[in-house]
Amino acid sequence: MLTPLAAAGTEPEPFHPPTLADFFPPIVLFQDPTIGWVDGEEPIFGINRIIIVRLIAALALILIFVLGTRKLRLIPTRGQSLVEMGLGFVRDGIAYDLLGEKDGKRFLPLITTIFFMVLAMNFTAVIPGLNIAGTSVIGVPLVLAIVAYIAFIYAGLKKHPGAFLKNSLLPPGVPWPLYIIVLPLEFVSTFVLRPITLTLRLMMNMLVGHLMLVLFFAATQFFLFSAGGFFPVLGIGTLAFGFAFTVFELLVCVLQAYVFAILTTIYIQLALAEEH
Repeated sequence: MLTPLAAAGTEPEPFHPPTLADFFPPIVLFQDPTIGWVDGEEPIFGINRIIIVRLIAALALILIFVLGTRKLRLIPTRGQSLVEMGLGFVRDGIAYDLLGEKDGKRFLPLITTIFFMVLAMNFTAVIPGLNIAGTSVIGVPLVLAIVAYIAFIYAGLKKHPGAFLKNSLLPPGVPWPLYIIVLPLEFVSTFVLRPITLTLRLMMNMLVGHLMLVLFFAATQFFLFSAGGFFPVLGIGTLAFGFAFTVFELLVCVLQAYVFAILTTIYIQLALAEEH
């Protein structure tokens, strides 16, 4: 069936669904004109839209903490209260709750940095004009997972230098013939899968969230302004779903930051456990 636009001889603008190409935008700064993606060669250095989004998130996070803590008062201002509330949540709700006050203080700077860095770069997914999470491409999630992995290894070797690796790979109480099976399983689950799952959990949640948001709002634009006929009615529905999913995505942004921080803390707690 022809829409009114098609019947009049005017082709409507085609619908452009979201694709994985959104996560590989062209380089906008420091592009070497002699090489590029078109030639099949990856530029050695260049800044694309996602890198710019990450820089904006990092600068915004630094600015918030500088402004919120530069003039601390006994009766806090609103900005100071918000910063103190966030820091207190990470300190009391994650670090001290799982590690205790002594070990919590040692690892609090790391856990706090991970939480707020993930949170800030997740929020860029729903900020107009940015519209993509800095954590939706593997770079940042992978770096943070490696940092968490190093902290886990460091905590275990520091607390139990002679027994950490042995007890991680050879749990006590297992009949020795079963170690032939247990050892490779423990190695893979403890030293290989943990950083991989940390990375993929964060990245895939933010990647899928971006695709869903773009799908809803791109469909809304198409239905309202290009499709014609009765399709604008559908556009109202996709717009409503888009706003509802935006609220849900805000929840996911916070939840993923919390999950990444708490899993990092749990891994450190396991490394510090007395059975090691």
